[in-house]
Amino acid sequence: MIETYGLYLGDVERDAPKELVLLSIIAQSYFQPFSLQDNLLVILTALTSGSGVGFNRAMLLRAEGGRLKGEIWLGPATPEEASSIWEILSTPGIGYLEIVEHNRSLLSRHGGTLTDTIKGLSFPLGENGLHIPARAVERREIVMVKDGRNEPEVDRRFLDVIGVEDFLCIPLVMRDEIQGEIILDNAFTRNPITERDIKLAAICGLIAGNYIYTATLHKRMLEMEKFAAMGEMAMYITHQLRNPLVTIGGFTDQLLRFEGDRRKSHRNLEIIRAETTRLEDIVYKLRRLLKLEQKPPAPFDPGPVLRAALEDPGFQAKSRGRQVKVRLPKTMPRIMGYPTQVGEAIRNLLDNALDATPEGGTVYLLASGSDPRLFIVKVKDTGRGISDKDRERLFTPFFTTKERGMGLGLHFVKRIVESCGGEIEVRSREGKGTEFRLCFKKEERGTDE
Repeated sequence: MIETYGLYLGDVERDAPKELVLLSIIAQSYFQPFSLQDNLLVILTALTSGSGVGFNRAMLLRAEGGRLKGEIWLGPATPEEASSIWEILSTPGIGYLEIVEHNRSLLSRHGGTLTDTIKGLSFPLGENGLHIPARAVERREIVMVKDGRNEPEVDRRFLDVIGVEDFLCIPLVMRDEIQGEIILDNAFTRNPITERDIKLAAICGLIAGNYIYTATLHKRMLEMEKFAAMGEMAMYITHQLRNPLVTIGGFTDQLLRFEGDRRKSHRNLEIIRAETTRLEDIVYKLRRLLKLEQKPPAPFDPGPVLRAALEDPGFQAKSRGRQVKVRLPKTMPRIMGYPTQVGEAIRNLLDNALDATPEGGTVYLLASGSDPRLFIVKVKDTGRGISDKDRERLFTPFFTTKERGMGLGLHFVKRIVESCGGEIEVRSREGKGTEFRLCFKKEERGTDE
């Protein structure tokens, strides 16, 4: 007998061990396109869900600018709200995704929420004589506070905000960098915080610290890549602009010294016009690359877009001496994307295919909607093909094998396809031609027009 299970197991039994329930809730973040805040919300949900660890409230403080600042406080604000929330979350059939969505809606409310209470909360770090909660994260130690009013090491202002005498501080530290702190309490049930609760909360603290650290590293990496790309772009633009500007300047000087040879003067003007057109093309391509659609992709019929690319006068003229074979479905599904930009991407690939194909060769435009989820467009040629070494850098900005190419076309095509939620693939063998596959998502049934 063979039994199979999906990767995502969904809900677990309500009477399952807390450890299993905790891991099940946290696992949701690995199956969903959650933001950092959503991932942290999953952790706080695991800590406060009645079937999870079961704390009444969970407060998240983030380390920023040498201070510990209030960010999220999850849980009910009053005993009445607590009873209401627990009733909702214990409804049969409610899964953890619904719980996370419910908690997300709590944070989105304006006024009267716990999070509003702590938004202005801030404690200095890195100073001598720190009080709890800052001291816990500075010393990298879990702190359990009991009867806080009689403990001079506890910050008085914090006690006024949290409104309870007993609470647990879990520092969020990753690679010895302070990320923040989670503070937990049982303000309404008054249940004691057990050693088991502390251990499970500590696991959540490790995962939350890793989430923040990873997100910070990713942001830094993107910034470094952005600055590196800007530097590379600046060098490239300088190189691209220098040649036509020098040419224009040189021939302009000759015109200024004009001594009566009209044929030479006309030739100089033709060169200046050609170089000016080249400059305009460079500026246009850079502007097009930097200005892509920001609104969500919408469903559209790809048929007119594909046919328009084939009927483009530039394509018609350039394809003379080569065969163009087309196979498109009679009826095509609507796909997600931006019609204008998808059309530009197709024309770009067809233009590249013509460049790579010698006279007598063949260029193909093929499309298929047989896949249940994807609409696939293929642009093929019978040209020289692409080496393995070049294929690895094919979509890198400013990489080109053309003598006067800018190396932005394929990068632009990739950005368009990915902004539509699709994927681009390339298959090529030297001497055997190249095939680009654009995979677009089909419109889901029930999607509004």
